[in-house]
Amino acid sequence: MRLSTFFRDRPYSSFSQTSIPSMVQSLRGLKAFVTLLLDPRGSLTPVWELSRSLVDSCAFELAVASLKATPTVAALLSERYLAPSHDLETLQHYPKGSLGYVYAHHMQWFELQPLQPAIAVDSDTRYVEARWQQTHDIWHVITGFDTSPIGEIGLQAFYLAQFQLPLASLLIANALIRVTLLQPEALNALMSEIARGWEMGQAAKPLIAQKWEEAWDKPVVVWRRELNVYPNRI
Repeated sequence: MRLSTFFRDRPYSSFSQTSIPSMVQSLRGLKAFVTLLLDPRGSLTPVWELSRSLVDSCAFELAVASLKATPTVAALLSERYLAPSHDLETLQHYPKGSLGYVYAHHMQWFELQPLQPAIAVDSDTRYVEARWQQTHDIWHVITGFDTSPIGEIGLQAFYLAQFQLPLASLLIANALIRVTLLQPEALNALMSEIARGWEMGQAAKPLIAQKWEEAWDKPVVVWRRELNVYPNRI
């Protein structure tokens, strides 16, 4: 479709009805995207700014609508389950191989702290945003993707396959642009990790539906088997 046809088929009024706050959010998101593209330090600040710009977007609403088609996810959305904060020191004493033990040592090894979502959970999109942030490092443990830049993008591909998280698609796009222009030698590795994340996410049961924090003692291998997540098969 030519650009002129695209605009001809969409009356000006449909564009002019966009609210000023929405336009401001879009501009902030664009700024964050460009900042992330050019920032050599790997700061997370533009990631969170980009994420905030998307939380009330049409793309996120469509993602949530698709989630509701799965009964277990729809039930969690209705409940808006969020776990209380957890103590990593306590989790380190869980049985070896358990989710609590592996997660706590993962956080310690990479010198991470649990994410505390600073968002008012007053809509389904905002709930999903808060929940994926709260459980992000648990997803790292379950899927086996490390916290390297390429490993992180692999996990974003997993997110995208699972529930079309808008942030995930933009982070993948950002990584592809950045690597193509600045690190072309890493493009094959990046594409392989994106493909692996996508295939794993397509095959797995919905991770967003899980109440991980109520079964810290369950072995990671059992979680993976129950959810059909096999990091080394693909």
